[in-house]
Amino acid sequence: MADTIELKVPDLGDFSDVEVIELLVSPGDAVAVEDGLVTLETDKAAMDVPASHAGTIASIEVKVGDTVSTGDVVAIVEASEQAAAAEPAAAAAPSQTQTMAAGEIQAAVGQASTDATHSAQLVVIGAGPGGYTAAFRAADLGMVVILVERWDVLGGVCLNVGCIPSKALLHAARVVDEAAEMAEHGIEFGQPKIDALKLREWKNEVVGKLTGGLEQLAKQRKVRVVHGTAKFESPTSIVLDNGETIAFEKCIIAAGSEPVKLPGLPDDPRIVDSTGALELHPLPKRLLVVGGGIIGLEMACVYAAMGVDVSVVELMDQLMPGTDKDLLRPFLKVVKPRYEAIMTSTKVTGMRATTPGIEVTFEGKNAPEFGVYDRVLVAVGRRANGDKLDAEKAGVAVNERGVIEVDKQMRTNVDHIFAIGDLVPGPMLAHKATHEAKVAAEAASGEKSYFDARTIPSVAYTDTEVAWVGLTETEPKEQGIDYEKTQIPWSHSRPALALGRS
Repeated sequence: MADTIELKVPDLGDFSDVEVIELLVSPGDAVAVEDGLVTLETDKAAMDVPASHAGTIASIEVKVGDTVSTGDVVAIVEASEQAAAAEPAAAAAPSQTQTMAAGEIQAAVGQASTDATHSAQLVVIGAGPGGYTAAFRAADLGMVVILVERWDVLGGVCLNVGCIPSKALLHAARVVDEAAEMAEHGIEFGQPKIDALKLREWKNEVVGKLTGGLEQLAKQRKVRVVHGTAKFESPTSIVLDNGETIAFEKCIIAAGSEPVKLPGLPDDPRIVDSTGALELHPLPKRLLVVGGGIIGLEMACVYAAMGVDVSVVELMDQLMPGTDKDLLRPFLKVVKPRYEAIMTSTKVTGMRATTPGIEVTFEGKNAPEFGVYDRVLVAVGRRANGDKLDAEKAGVAVNERGVIEVDKQMRTNVDHIFAIGDLVPGPMLAHKATHEAKVAAEAASGEKSYFDARTIPSVAYTDTEVAWVGLTETEPKEQGIDYEKTQIPWSHSRPALALGRS
């Protein structure tokens, strides 16, 4: 007689009320241990709930759109005595696979594997959006995977000190701005009181939930996480800064990028990069943002909403260099009255730390001679980390900008080593990295997958937001491509009118 067993949601860490987005089985389906039952979606990733017992699905206890938490029942399985007896063997299968993979690795990499602390079929260097996506996809395809991360938590720059915490602060800034704007339409909230320390704590809580969720996703897929800074030792091994070594058959480099540092700046805590700017506390009275790109302008929006006098200086003749000027007009219309100064075609010629603040000198047609600021955010771009890995020891070619060239399967010039994300050509965007990650993982597992991104959308989450996809108007002009232009003024759009931004 068959026993009925409840199949429940495993430990989701800090997550609760996670949405069911797909049912993977139906009543009557036979399932083995670890087979996916339903797919859940968190804020940053999707995960499958695995079957804890083998048998035949008797019923599905959830539907698409439901929310579940740790311990909730998602299905009921009928497990016969035969099925129950077969479960230990099923559970032992992954161990056999790992042993077999380890034996194959020993044969493939030779002495390197013999002396290594760890070994795997695939090593992924870097656990940002590209890295963890690659590791998870490869594990789903049956590979034995080690994920190496230099920080104590997963998620890389994006989740910890980039797109996620900045979006949390931008949301807070938008609430402040919209509350003030509604006074013109008959709704007054009064002057907001900004508790920068509490706001920072909330931002950190958001980050903590997401990084904790990634740890659970790694455990679910049996991806081994090893912490340390990795460098290549040979074409088949890497060494960590703690002395541990990892031998591998294949490798995906996802080591990201870091902020560009201007030379000759004083060593002063009041001069920060984007990571330092996210700390908020204490709020300065005057902030200078050096660099009018997306990162600098998003932080400028946050600080301006908090009551800080913000100035922006950009070397090029416009903000968001390379963006169509038509797209910038609604944004400039909003921010020009809010900012103390916007200085384009202006160069920073020097900084000096003084007791009153950071004294900055400028050079430009309409630039002031100097200004004194309580804090300076340097956001002049990011540089690929390809040249920080001793890649030459693996034979991987890296150019003078730290960029690694790859083919459409994300392969480097070394056939079994792949590279993705910020350290390969193209825009440094998380969604680009995640797509490249899937391609690289699938190619590493032997699938015929390739990356052919004809258009990659970009968004600046400023106030007003700016988004584009495909060629800018400037590019076809420069390339001699015929094009047609249609322009609809922002002031004529219904959202602009409804938001009072016309």
